[in-house]
Amino acid sequence: MTSKLEDNLTNTVLSNYIDKDKYIADGNLSAQLVANTSSKSNVYRTLKAELQVAKSFIFAVAFVTQGGLGQLKTVLKDLEKKGVKGRILTSTYLYFNKPEVFRDLMKLENVEVRVFERKIGSKTVPFHAKGYLFEHQEGYQSMIIGSSNLTDTAIISNYEWNLRVTSLENGDITQAISEKIEAEWQEATPLTNSWIENYKVDFAKNATVRVKLSDYKKQTNPDAAEDFETNVAEEASKYRVKDKKSKEINPNRMQDKALRRLFALRGTGANKGLIISATGTGKTYLGAFDVREFAPDRFLFVAHQEQILRKSLESFYQVIGGNKQDYGIFSGTTKEGLDKKYVFATVQTLSKDENLELFGKKAFDYILFDEAHHLGAPSQQKVFNYFEPKFILGMTATPERTDDFNVYELFDYNIAYEIRLQDALNEDMLTPFHYYGIEDYEIDGQVIDDNTQLERLVAPDRVKYIIKQTEYYGYSGETLHGLIFCSRKEEAYDLAKELTKQGFKAKALTGDHTMQERQAVISELERGEIQYIVTVDIFNEGIDIPCVNQVVMLRNTKSSIVFIQQLGRGLRLSDNKEFVTVIDFIGNYENNYLIPIALTGDKSHSKDNARDTVDLEPLYGLSSINFTEVAKERIYRSINNTNLSEMKKIRDEYVAIKNRLGRIPMMFDLQKESIDASVIANKFKDYAAFLLKMKEKIPSIDDYTTKVLRFMTIELANGIRKHELLLLKALSEDSGTISEEKYRDLLEANNCYLDDEVLYSVDQMLSLEFFAGKTSPNKEGYGNNALVLHSKGKYRLNEPLKQMLADDFAKKLFVDAIETGLLKAEGFKSDRQFTIGKRYSRRDVCRLLNWEKNITAQNIGGYFINSTNQTCPIFITYQKSEDISETINYEDEFKNRNILHWYSKNKRKIEGAEMQKFLDGVAEGDQKLTMHLFVKKSDDEGSDFFYLGTCKVVDGTVKQEYRQIQEEKPDPIVSMDLRLDAPVEMDRYLSLTRTVVSAAN
Repeated sequence: MTSKLEDNLTNTVLSNYIDKDKYIADGNLSAQLVANTSSKSNVYRTLKAELQVAKSFIFAVAFVTQGGLGQLKTVLKDLEKKGVKGRILTSTYLYFNKPEVFRDLMKLENVEVRVFERKIGSKTVPFHAKGYLFEHQEGYQSMIIGSSNLTDTAIISNYEWNLRVTSLENGDITQAISEKIEAEWQEATPLTNSWIENYKVDFAKNATVRVKLSDYKKQTNPDAAEDFETNVAEEASKYRVKDKKSKEINPNRMQDKALRRLFALRGTGANKGLIISATGTGKTYLGAFDVREFAPDRFLFVAHQEQILRKSLESFYQVIGGNKQDYGIFSGTTKEGLDKKYVFATVQTLSKDENLELFGKKAFDYILFDEAHHLGAPSQQKVFNYFEPKFILGMTATPERTDDFNVYELFDYNIAYEIRLQDALNEDMLTPFHYYGIEDYEIDGQVIDDNTQLERLVAPDRVKYIIKQTEYYGYSGETLHGLIFCSRKEEAYDLAKELTKQGFKAKALTGDHTMQERQAVISELERGEIQYIVTVDIFNEGIDIPCVNQVVMLRNTKSSIVFIQQLGRGLRLSDNKEFVTVIDFIGNYENNYLIPIALTGDKSHSKDNARDTVDLEPLYGLSSINFTEVAKERIYRSINNTNLSEMKKIRDEYVAIKNRLGRIPMMFDLQKESIDASVIANKFKDYAAFLLKMKEKIPSIDDYTTKVLRFMTIELANGIRKHELLLLKALSEDSGTISEEKYRDLLEANNCYLDDEVLYSVDQMLSLEFFAGKTSPNKEGYGNNALVLHSKGKYRLNEPLKQMLADDFAKKLFVDAIETGLLKAEGFKSDRQFTIGKRYSRRDVCRLLNWEKNITAQNIGGYFINSTNQTCPIFITYQKSEDISETINYEDEFKNRNILHWYSKNKRKIEGAEMQKFLDGVAEGDQKLTMHLFVKKSDDEGSDFFYLGTCKVVDGTVKQEYRQIQEEKPDPIVSMDLRLDAPVEMDRYLSLTRTVVSAAN
């Protein structure tokens, strides 16, 4: 007799290799091509997902890089807490693997590492394997075998082909591969510290093997040599080597685009322009390129620190050239720039009356203000308003301000070019970062939080814990150059002392130190004489330390801007590193919700988006975001406990967009730039009400207009279906009438699914009949009158709506809601009812299933069978709250990514009318009922559910059960297995089913 697992695997094999339509595959067991097709689908995500559910694993890979290994460190740390162990078999083939990566491999406490070094005579046998094997609790093994080594490019961005297959333990293929690896494992050399020291010597001796690409093709294995050449080329591409002897430096791609935009801006007659560019993307060189293009008779560069001036002067000289005597500094320590062609001045010195008077108002043709967001300061304003140049350029990475100053207005809203952090990372303009959000120190059940006393923050045990984590997550390169941000000055001094005592030389820098003292300590870090600088906030901007390869955050995140500024200290390109490690110690801080917002630059104020960042851990180029399971839970709690839509936060975001646009933003502007329309719908109901809350003076609108705008904002601006939006847009643009034929053509042109049912549903929505009855919301709340009338082959605007749209302001808001909805609709697939992975409310589902009426949540409950169009949505809250009623606390559970064990409502029997109607609709060979599965993790996530797709009842699994509720008589309930037509996306599946591991010290 075969087991259930064997039956599932048999059907999976038949589906994968014989007939996918005839046999049903199990998503966990299914074979698949694993390639790097996108940031959401690649080898890295597949490896990570496999590891999260493995009970043991073994990697056999020729090449490993620190970047590739680093992508998996948090999941490996979580496996260590669970007691899951693994093995890695690698090689010294072609001396690709650097000594540093072997150093990092030694730090994996739950992973045994060996090195394959077989020789035949004097020749080393090339080891070129690329395989990943995982053993699972359920009794099967999965394997990923193909072209990907464990390098960051091979598992994220290269064009790679790998095949994932599964097998039972006694399967022929499994045994063959396992035996082969085991034989090679027994022959391999265990990795030890002494082995690494010997390898360092060999590695240095064989440097030419790694550098001269022409030598690779002379190897005995041309295929392997070609592959290695590709890998080396990719590794080399990470370094940005500048020819310091070259007299001319050319713009990179970003700078070239920005220069063309600046040229075009000046062509319009504009005399001011603003560049918004992430830290480290070459703003100074860009300014120099533009000055070279402009060729002013005289140029002024203004900054707030002399250190910036001196570095900027050198950069400008490299680009522009000429006589070095034409360049000069004008600051508190020197006034040599007084009569120079290119003057670099500190604002503090220049703003003094006696110094300004030394220059005429028209002394400079071109003025550049560095860190232009500081221009709100009186001293900066004084300099800005004094001079009358032909052109002024402002540069900043953070134009958003928390005060009332509007930097955009100062530059006449002329944003010449903008590139934010995430864009710069995708463009490979910065050093990639590996962000690790990990749990902070815990002792006796107490975690570091907002109120922790200083002595606990710098206690020897906590410092030991910090050191252990920083050593585990490591750094790129041979020498540690670390920057630690903490929360207060006393902590910085005491922490530096304790780190030094425990073997890591560190010095504190705070606002108490002079610029000369700061520079001296920075030089010590650059030379490797100390390993860490411990600071508070003085390095947020204006400091350039390219060697930094590890950033440690030991403080509460109170500002997204400051978070990115501090992370950015390590993003400068440098020959000494391939990536920067960012380690964020996450305690029980109230502001933990800001972490995912800062990492993604998300300004939507949507809790759903913040949770998705934590769950899905997005990639930007080769930069990765990783959280340990405990850290995730701490951030989840913060997200659940905060109010992202509180008035101050919303108003600050609104003012930032208003400042940027130079006008009152519309809802479309906010949706495009920041605040999600769902936040406006949930909190304010319509945009006119929102504007009033923002204290804008707007024309008054009547009660009917308010109700229509609420309908548009709440029901249609979510973009879940284009059909109504396209019809209303066409009617509002034309004479208020459109034929059925033209409307159908319009839907087809926009790739919208089309049948009589959906057209009927559109009628029900726009006539408001969908909201008829006592449901909430109802027709009365949305104006009572139909918006659109449909008869005699035509659609036309109803007269009350026509009259409303005669008012310019009302029409502006009406059209704005349409455009906002169409913008949001870009995130949904318009050729089908539901988009897998998107969130929907119960009311959304009623609408999209083309039901005649909206049905209240109480009536739907966990599911509802609509006999009219034979549909049945199923709604599951996967992790029930502790205080939920026992009568609805069903133990629904995923068996795998395809199968959900599901329970009916309480007090149901198989022979009862409801279950008979249900089972008749899903009868084998006569499936009439279409079931749609919607799941959310918990009630903390609000009222919306993720759509996971259509599903069917697995034959033979329907079972009558009885549930004991307290002392009452057992209640009948029916259980069964539901099989999804498409397996749940792995990241979503793991998020729903994840078990959190306690923090370990």
